[in-house]
Amino acid sequence: MDLVIRATVVFFFIFLVTRVVGRRQLSDLEPFDFILLVVLGDLVQQGITQSDESVTGTLTVISTIALLSVAVSWISFRSPRARLIAEGEPIVLVQDGRPIERNMRRERITLADIQEEARQAQIASIGDIQWAILENDGKISCIPRRE
Repeated sequence: MDLVIRATVVFFFIFLVTRVVGRRQLSDLEPFDFILLVVLGDLVQQGITQSDESVTGTLTVISTIALLSVAVSWISFRSPRARLIAEGEPIVLVQDGRPIERNMRRERITLADIQEEARQAQIASIGDIQWAILENDGKISCIPRRE
């Protein structure tokens, strides 16, 4: 039972940390960030299982985390409010060619990040963007102005 409690606490802590870190940072992993993520995984494993290296303990922890993951997914599917908490909502970064500084600051996104995404969408400048939206998966969608 101790393993289940520790796995549950760590699951929700990781959930909270990923919400605080922000969408954009998680979608743009540099090699160092990827290595840090692997190390974090090992530290989480040690924190959950402590010195329990048994197959039963491993299966218990994996089952608990899988069950919690399915439960959060199911609750998000059934409840719009829970979905908003679990997944967030898209955030407008540029509207009618004008950056929305408050939203950019909150998500720690620079104008250069938006310009890069605009170029990939074949949009020459910020002024040519009708909407730039930070999606839930961390990608920025750029919609060109229609003239």
